[in-house]
Amino acid sequence: DWSSDVCSSDLEDPEPGTAGWLHDQLSSQPRDRKIIMARDAEGNGYSPLAGIEEGMYSATSTWSGEIYGTPEDVAAEPGEWTPAPDDAERVIVLGPVN
Repeated sequence: DWSSDVCSSDLEDPEPGTAGWLHDQLSSQPRDRKIIMARDAEGNGYSPLAGIEEGMYSATSTWSGEIYGTPEDVAAEPGEWTPAPDDAERVIVLGPVN
């Protein structure tokens, strides 16, 4: 039986920022949902993944755009979020550590 070869540590939740953690986070999302990556503070370089959240994305060019709160965020926290423009689409935003 293969299950006897599985160690309990193999079944623990994956560490944040790893492929397993990202897979778990994305598994409940629609397969056609776009993923947007936030730039680091300088707009270049590389950074570990810090988090994932839903947002509304409005492209300002072919390679960049603006992120807004979801309609649920705007309703839950009036004044904290700018409502997204009509052309914005719901996306998943990956955020860097820095």
